[in-house]
Amino acid sequence: MKAMTIKITPKLIHEIDHLIDEGWYSSRSEAVRDAIRALIERKRYNQTREAVGSDIKWGLHGK
Repeated sequence: MKAMTIKITPKLIHEIDHLIDEGWYSSRSEAVRDAIRALIERKRYNQTREAVGSDIKWGLHGK
């Protein structure tokens, strides 16, 4: 695994630490990796949804 340096607001750090305290994650790194994976998944889903929507529009209206 590679390391990277990021800057996070104190509020976000507090929220991440709260998730760790509640047992959702074992570390800040794990929480950040999960957030990045969710972001990538959401972006890919939205791109696919837009492409399918365009295909449907083209199929229905030929545009």
